[in-house]
Parts: sequence; C-alpha cells; structure tokens
Amino acid sequence: MEENYIFLWSTLVAIILFFNFFLLLKRNQNGRIAMKLPPGGRGWPLIGDSLQWYKAVVSSHPPRFVEEQVKRYGKIFTCNLFRRQAVVSADPMFNRFIMQNEGKLFQSCYPKSFRDLVGMNGVIVSQGEQQRKLHGIATSMVKLEKLNSKPGFLGDVQKVMLQTTNALQDNQVVILQDICRKVAISLMVNQLLGVTTESEIDELSQLFSDFADGCLSIPIKLPGFAYHTAMKARETIVNKIKNIVAVTRVQSKSAAGNGVLGRLVEEENLPDDVVADFIINLLFAGNETTAKTMLFAVYFLTHCPKALEQLLDEQESIRRMKHGDMLVWEDYKAMTFTQCVIDETLRLGGVAIWLMREAKEDVEYQDFIVPKGSFVVPFLSAVHLDENIYPRPLSFNPWRWMDQENKEKRNWRSSSLYTPFGGGGRLCPGAELARLQIALFLHHFLTKYRWIQLKNDRASFFPSARLVNGFQVRLFKNSETAPAH
Repeated sequence: MEENYIFLWSTLVAIILFFNFFLLLKRNQNGRIAMKLPPGGRGWPLIGDSLQWYKAVVSSHPPRFVEEQVKRYGKIFTCNLFRRQAVVSADPMFNRFIMQNEGKLFQSCYPKSFRDLVGMNGVIVSQGEQQRKLHGIATSMVKLEKLNSKPGFLGDVQKVMLQTTNALQDNQVVILQDICRKVAISLMVNQLLGVTTESEIDELSQLFSDFADGCLSIPIKLPGFAYHTAMKARETIVNKIKNIVAVTRVQSKSAAGNGVLGRLVEEENLPDDVVADFIINLLFAGNETTAKTMLFAVYFLTHCPKALEQLLDEQESIRRMKHGDMLVWEDYKAMTFTQCVIDETLRLGGVAIWLMREAKEDVEYQDFIVPKGSFVVPFLSAVHLDENIYPRPLSFNPWRWMDQENKEKRNWRSSSLYTPFGGGGRLCPGAELARLQIALFLHHFLTKYRWIQLKNDRASFFPSARLVNGFQVRLFKNSETAPAH
C-alpha cells in the first residue's frame, strides 16, 4: 500500500515538473509565457456561446450576454462564437487599443455574406494599403467642410429631404422606419450619384432594404433566402452605378465634378469595379447610420416628453427667426440641445454596437495574450451601457451631455468611452455629414408634424439596428389641432 502511495506521489511530481518544464519552453526571448489567454468558458458543445450571444443582440439590450460574462471573468474574456475562439472586450481602453492598431495588430473580419455584399474593394472590408487609400478618399470626399463649401449645399440637402417629408399627409398612418429609410437613401443617392427622380429613389430604397437584410444572413444562394435576394439587389445596384460611371466619364470636367461619384471619377484613377464597391460602401454605411438614428431619435423622444418639448422649443425658436423654410449653417450651429439628443440616441441605440476583428499576430496586452488568428470583438455598446460610466444607462437622458464632466467623454473622435462611429483607421468618414442630416431632419419633421404611436414597439440589433414593428404612427400637421405625442 505504501509503495502505491509513493508511486502516485512520484507520478504527480513528475507531471508537475514536466508541466513547469513545458511552460519554460513556451517562453519567448523576452521571458514571458507565450499563451496566457484572457479568462472565460467554452460554452455548449458545437454551438459554444453563439445562442446566448444571438439572444442578446436581437433584444433591446444587446450587451446582456457580455455583462453576464464580465461579472464572472472581467471586462476582457474569452468565449466560443460561431465555432471560433473569441476574445470579447467591454474594456474601453482595450477597445481603443484594437481600433488604433487597425492594420498593424488587428484586421477586419466579417462573415462571407457581408464580404460578398459590400464588396472586397470597398472601404469596409478591404485591408492594408488599399483600405488606407480608400478610407482617405472617402474622408476627403464626404468631409462636411468640403461639402459645405459648395454653393447651395445645405439648401440642396433640405430640398431632397423635404421631397419626402412634405409629401406626408395630415392624419396619415405611416411606418416611420420606412420614411426615415427613404429620406436617408434619397440624401445619399443624391449626394453620391446625383439621382433625384422619385421613381429611382423608391427603387433604390427597396434595393437597399433587401441588401441590408442579407448582410449577416446564411450565405445560401437559392431563391427564398435573404442572401440570394440581397445578392440580386447588389447586382442591380452595381449595374446602376456602372451606368452612371460610364456617362460621367464622357462628360466634361465641370459636369463630372458634381457629386461625389463625379469627383471620384475625375480625381481618382480607379477601375469601375472598385468605384462601384466604393459607392456601395458609402451608401450602405451612410444609409444605416443616418436612417436608424433618425428613427431611434423620434422613438426615444416619443417616450421622453420632457426632452421632446425642449427639443421642439429649440427648433421652433430657430424657425421663428427665419424668413424662409431653409436653414443655414448658423442655424445648425445653434442646435445645442439637438446635438445632445443625437449623442444620446447614438449612445443608447447606435448602429455599430460591436466590431469584428482578427488578431494578425500574437498580441500582448496587460498580462495576457490574444493568439494570432483569434476572433476579437470590441463590444462598443457594452461601454455605452455601462452604469459605472453612464448612470442609469438604459434611460434616455440627453441632458447628461450638458454636464461639464462629460465634455471630454463626448468627443467621439478621441474618447474611449464614446465610440458610436468606431475609431482609428476605420473611423466613419461621414460621421459629421450624418449628424448634420439627422439634425436637419429633426428640425423639419418636428416643426411640421405631431404624432401618436399606434403599436407597441421595441428595438432589436440583429441583423441590423431596427424597431421590430417599424414604429407605426399617425401623423398630424402642426397647422391642425393634434393629440399629445
């Protein structure tokens, strides 16, 4: 019996010594242990944590799964998503580290369906030098200061917007999600492609609705599947863009300079396929951000009458000082509370709730290592809804952005605590333009209409941000006596 105990102890000691020797062998030249993963679990067999993840992101509170894991493991943890080892972060500094090291330590990593639809030549999924070049072009093309230097720019934006909003009737029942999508796509196709006709805008609006629904779908190219419908929509959109490019190339330089696509063809030596993907990327990103933020702003304001009243007071004050219907730059700069409403809408209902990245090499951060090839997920919404950063995080409170202590936090270009437009080398090129469009929409919609909500609704963030019932409302023109919102 004693010999058995001695044998067992000897075996155990040998295993421990071997394990320690193995760890020593794994040390690199700097003497650190090569593979110390963030803590976490493996989830269920085969499906890992994907089901719990999915249940969270289709809800109105997408970081729920992340919050549960944070309580167990900390703000940076590992799990199993989509049959891959994933490192998920709810840590604002690590999120910023990931975004700032785009193309160096990390690269974008999207599902096949998304890559196929937005195109490999677009700024969203391209890598390395091509991504930097395209991002630079996009930033230059849609820079607000550059667009605003064009005579009549603000007036043109509002004319396109009013084509849709002025057509709404008193006592009309509408799905506001559809109205916002049409306004946003009208603005984008006008500014990017120069399209203005109602029929073309309606067609493109439906095409982009089908397109967006397929971006995170199962890539099955058979009739009846979202991916198949989306790819057909993409084919039609690409053909339309190429036709416009062909016309633009034979126009005079002065004509070609009108609109982003015209300047793109004139100033950049890019093949037609790259131009088409480039425009699709801008259309997709701009339409998603602008349309959804318009929608969520009205939705949140409907459920916060005090904020709605203060916003309406600000917009009515601006309108009373005008002699016409069109706003000018000084009016936009005077919308201080409106900007707070936009910031709070982006915090609570932002489109970019999480990013998809992949480690290009073993990445050391603090006292752990993210192995090369790991799926890395900076969960931006988990920071935006962190009660330790934003008290009562699930409450719509635009006044929080008026506090002096939140001034630095509010700077979305540099803050690690507020990143509705991403960051680093993939910071949304059209962020300022989107904010302008949202503010102008809120002015014209709120000063012209009142509404009542007809059906209960809730937010969902998969496959994209939306209200599940589209936010059905009855509209009343302000010239008429209208019920409360």
